[in-house]
Amino acid sequence: MSGDIEDKPQPLIEHLMELRTRLMWSIGAFFVAFIACFFFAKDLFNYLVIPYKTAVQWANLDVEKAQLIYTAPQEFFFTQVKVAMFGGLVVAFPIIAAQVYKFVAPGLYKNERQAFLPFLIASPVLFLMGGALVYFFFTPMVMWFFLSMQQAPGHDEIAISLMPKVSEYLSLIMTLVFSFGLVFQLPVITTLLARVGLLTSQWLAEKRKFAIVLAFVVAAVLTPPDPMSQIGLAIPTILLYEISIYAARLVERQRTRQAVEKETGSADVAKTDSV
Repeated sequence: MSGDIEDKPQPLIEHLMELRTRLMWSIGAFFVAFIACFFFAKDLFNYLVIPYKTAVQWANLDVEKAQLIYTAPQEFFFTQVKVAMFGGLVVAFPIIAAQVYKFVAPGLYKNERQAFLPFLIASPVLFLMGGALVYFFFTPMVMWFFLSMQQAPGHDEIAISLMPKVSEYLSLIMTLVFSFGLVFQLPVITTLLARVGLLTSQWLAEKRKFAIVLAFVVAAVLTPPDPMSQIGLAIPTILLYEISIYAARLVERQRTRQAVEKETGSADVAKTDSV
């Protein structure tokens, strides 16, 4: 069994040197990606504004008159810095994840590395799925809700118009992307916990009603204070919880199958030895 582990016992200083190397590669990748994204920060921000334009169209307003404002001289500059950091983290994530895997993999058995690698691929894919849901549907829906609260000038009424600040709009969409991206990690986390025996599909099924309540509570905390956005996050969370139960059952079936095959193999070896 020990032959399945590739590395040999190493002093603590060598582990720290390996950690330093992986951190340098990760930080370097993020820095290069940050510089590249900062060069295109305005273009990236214009892509992030597309959901707002979609919401303006849904509200039957003139897209040409839609605008974002900034009220402090340095506000848009720091907004571009945040955009570059956000884009740099997304671009550099595969390299960062690979460095984490290279640091952890030598201490794992071969079957553990094979089990861990699919989750390393599934995690960014699920995060991008959550981000895509925010970008193409959830953000336009939230902004349409806020735009619908505007008031046109009329008798005894003044005009009340929505003019979002660039920093606040960026904070909103980044919060939604990270919230949905983390929620979409639920199947990965539960499957990993099921693999190590900390969770079972039966336990998850028994706690379903508590999970539903918790999903709405988390949605109320992470999303703007309107029912549409809360339901928009709570429903995918509940669906992902059901997927997690199914994934945990698959893990349990696989573990049972492996145990049966191991017992069968041990029995065959014992019969051969007795002969």
